[in-house]
Amino acid sequence: MSLADLEWRVIGEETRPGPMTMALEAAAAETVAAGGPATVRVYTWPDTLSLGYGQDPDTIDWAFCEREDIGVTRRPTGGGAIYHDSVADISYGIIAPADAVPGDLMACYEQFCEPVLAAFERMGVDAAFADDERAAVHQPACYLRQLHPAHDIVGPDGRKLSGNAQYRQKDAVIQHGSLSVSLRPDRHCGCFTADPDPERFGDRVGAIDEYADIDRAEAVETLRSTLAEWVDATEGSWTDDELARAREHAEEKYNADEWIRRSP
Repeated sequence: MSLADLEWRVIGEETRPGPMTMALEAAAAETVAAGGPATVRVYTWPDTLSLGYGQDPDTIDWAFCEREDIGVTRRPTGGGAIYHDSVADISYGIIAPADAVPGDLMACYEQFCEPVLAAFERMGVDAAFADDERAAVHQPACYLRQLHPAHDIVGPDGRKLSGNAQYRQKDAVIQHGSLSVSLRPDRHCGCFTADPDPERFGDRVGAIDEYADIDRAEAVETLRSTLAEWVDATEGSWTDDELARAREHAEEKYNADEWIRRSP
């Protein structure tokens, strides 16, 4: 079996609370594991900080997040925390059966990032995988961590444009990632107790609107259409059953303090 053999749906841009955003990926993984369609999706977070799986909650400035109305959840993927801005960030997800993708993690990253790199090209952004492992600036912040050539995408000046992460279940593989449309470094850096320097953030992280004359709506549609064409997906939506299961996952896990604030 290969990706081309699958039935695919594309779910266009939507905005849901952070816990539900992650819970829908869990529901989509259950769907594909049961023989249902594979999914590519584009979505926007409300202003949300997503913690990496092993994130120490003591690295987060919870008072700042509450004061600035920034929601917090925890991803099932690794890496540091990411501030997803409702205007400055676009995210995507790919959910496929495990037996349709390479068993080698690096090969799977390369395959799943193909449409992301193609979307950047269509936007007029000269993007590529990072070609070296630049040292970390601030370890708790994902975008300030050491760059990794396998899953970090940078612009023509070497600044990080997109972070991508993947996790595998027995029957499904889920990859998600974020693309920076513009930058709001003060909000991003303010989420952390160590107060990383916003100027250093700008030296390390780039954004689409710095490299190309394209607005956010065009960037969203370019990413959506590129993902759909990559797997010949048809327009789709969440089923009532998936929404119900996702609400359960959100309540029991992604919105629970035991998950969000757990110690590594």
